[in-house]
Amino acid sequence: MNNFKELIAKRAAKELVGPCVVNLGIGVPTLIPAYVDDESVYLHTENGLLGVGPADPNNLDPNLVNAGKLPVSEQKGSAYFNSAESFGMIRGGHVDVAVLGVLQADEKGLIANWSVPGQDIIGVGGAMDLLNGAKKVICTMTHTTKNGEPKLLRECEYPITSTRQVDMVITDLAVFEYKDNTMYLIELMPGVTLEEVKEKTLAHYQVELKEVS
Repeated sequence: MNNFKELIAKRAAKELVGPCVVNLGIGVPTLIPAYVDDESVYLHTENGLLGVGPADPNNLDPNLVNAGKLPVSEQKGSAYFNSAESFGMIRGGHVDVAVLGVLQADEKGLIANWSVPGQDIIGVGGAMDLLNGAKKVICTMTHTTKNGEPKLLRECEYPITSTRQVDMVITDLAVFEYKDNTMYLIELMPGVTLEEVKEKTLAHYQVELKEVS
């Protein structure tokens, strides 16, 4: 495993069981295609491709990119369409799972991923639509900032993306699920202890560790 981002992406890929349509957001989610080997998992990017595959260093097409403008390949049977049709799929409830990169998440399952006060960043993009249109939402993030500050909070400090509760948050330290407005710690990443997660998490959660397969 090259780094913590690859670790998060590999763990997120384990949640994708076909047949399903999965939208991949910008950031860590763009690494997921390299870890999906289920041909009935159809990866979607909002700029207009259903059937996203991992980047192929031996056959790069500068015109074949994901929403983050990173090179991708195409799966057998892939389909192309314009952005309006892509968002029609999202808003129409045709995306089974959305995997988003986020800045903060809180103990009620609300996330912030589009705005940092005082900083000029891209904006909300398709995240708001995905939170309201996808059947399941998985979030990927580092557990702390570069300065070591917790990113799992009692309440998000940045503007939230939607009032919809996400289903899961995967970090480089742990995996959390949300049920009935309660946050559950269900898995620790290799080498991580309960004490480390507690020390680096401000959100209240219950420990309900599951056996890792």
